[in-house]
Amino acid sequence: MIRQLDLNADLGEGLGNDEALLAIVTSASIACGGHAGNEKTMRAALVAARANGVRAGAHPGFDDPEHFGRRRLSLPPEAIAAETVRQIGRLAAIATAEGVPLAYFKLHGALANMAAEDDALAETVFASIKKRHPHLAALVLENSAQHRAAQRLGLETILEAYADRAYTPDGLLAPRTRDGAVIHDDEQVVVRCLLLAETGEIEALDGTTLRSDAASICLHGDTPGAVSLARRIRSELSAIGALAARQFT
Repeated sequence: MIRQLDLNADLGEGLGNDEALLAIVTSASIACGGHAGNEKTMRAALVAARANGVRAGAHPGFDDPEHFGRRRLSLPPEAIAAETVRQIGRLAAIATAEGVPLAYFKLHGALANMAAEDDALAETVFASIKKRHPHLAALVLENSAQHRAAQRLGLETILEAYADRAYTPDGLLAPRTRDGAVIHDDEQVVVRCLLLAETGEIEALDGTTLRSDAASICLHGDTPGAVSLARRIRSELSAIGALAARQFT
């Protein structure tokens, strides 16, 4: 049976393509001023999401813009949790002022990868988010420590898949330092999206077939040609009845 897939893009990162992507995607994960973004970009992304009927979410990461939040930082879990909550709160305040409800949170970059691997870190961060923002769903990589933490804490959970990132056989994302970790072939990315919609499967880097219940596909806004690729994915999914309706709530 064909499944309905949400298209989420990482936005508000100062790349200049937010407006175009928001005309295509169904969810927007907005940078909160850590790895990227500032008050101006956050407000602009939220207003554009509202105008396009796109669901808005918070996209916090390590406060390390020099490395775009993709460098692993050795910090106490409590400090990471506090910074994550601070970033979400910054976006939430602007969202409230603009009348845009935040629906979910999604961790970025190295923070997301670390929390996908470390159950204690994921639970510490997610528990802090739940305490301050209990209404937010968690957009997480399935079968990861993030997924387990969200379930243990009783958070509403949205499972996410990555069409342009390679997976290891255990279902986690391959490190970006590994050859083939980022998929640059647009045709291959589209085929992976269609396979997920039609069969619930994702192929790992070594050829292993992974079963997936993901309901959302991540489209990276910083990928070269991100807008044209997103437009094609939307068209291909729509053609088979697999594109989820926009859920501005």
